[in-house]
Amino acid sequence: MCLAVPGQIIRISDDEPLLRTGLIDFSGVSREISLAYLPEAKADDYVIVHAGLAIALIDEEEAQASLQAFQELDDIEAAP
Repeated sequence: MCLAVPGQIIRISDDEPLLRTGLIDFSGVSREISLAYLPEAKADDYVIVHAGLAIALIDEEEAQASLQAFQELDDIEAAP
């Protein structure tokens, strides 16, 4: 199963297009992610990440809806 996760760009490193990375926040967990596919991405944007690559820009409303759904699944799994 493939899963793409939304996150918010905290900061961007390197201006070289193929080496460009961003520190992405996934609800409190941050990871360095390649932005090579999204040269137009900037700090505070929301992106969809799959396998270490940001693959699409999304708006904040869509990102929050996805994060809420993930949280609800986590809550169901944690319930006794």
